[in-house]
Amino acid sequence: MGLALVDLLTPWKKDRWHLFLKKGAAQHQYMVHVGAGWALAQLPWFETHPALIDPLLGWLVIDGYGFHRGYFQWPRYVVEQKRPKRLSPYANRVFDQGLGRSLWFVDGADVNRIPVTIAAFDPARQPDLWSGIGLACTYAGGVDAVAIKALQRAAGPFSPQLAQGAAFAAKARQRAGNQVEYTDLACRIFCELSADAAAAITDEALKDLPIDGARPAYQVWRERIQKAFAGNTL
Repeated sequence: MGLALVDLLTPWKKDRWHLFLKKGAAQHQYMVHVGAGWALAQLPWFETHPALIDPLLGWLVIDGYGFHRGYFQWPRYVVEQKRPKRLSPYANRVFDQGLGRSLWFVDGADVNRIPVTIAAFDPARQPDLWSGIGLACTYAGGVDAVAIKALQRAAGPFSPQLAQGAAFAAKARQRAGNQVEYTDLACRIFCELSADAAAAITDEALKDLPIDGARPAYQVWRERIQKAFAGNTL
């Protein structure tokens, strides 16, 4: 976040973020992209940052942007359900994934309150919000198995999205080498797999991914993962 911000404020040197990602933080590349989204959330020229160039992971910058808006400006973006005006239709979907992640914190990890908050949104937005909740719950934790199971039941038809978010969380921890027992517990409930097995699903879904297809590669990736977990729908 800090390096992305400094790059934007010192236009004579713009490669700090990229060099950090390339030389020192490859195992944390998901977090590094999300962090850039935090830095760019308040800047009107954020569309120019190199973090957005990657056709796959560049979308995580928008995810981070959505999280920032939900976490720090929840009255406007959660209660009033406003959407950014300068994003493309698909970028708004990725924004909602980040917004969904923020709900885990905005609603205090309350598994009874979170489904009510999501249900108040337009139905078209709810799948991506559930995806964000799955990631935040599985990565950040803070609740027991009973609460995780209650959240899965509440997701209902959005269980594949919940599981996809959980798998993303498992892969982020695996890549960073900071696995915890809680993430494995959540994956066994949301994905019916261990955390390592859920992470492997995300890797498998990357094979032969069409980078320049009609739909963003990031969405194709997510849909493949969701399809793998479609049998878990209640």
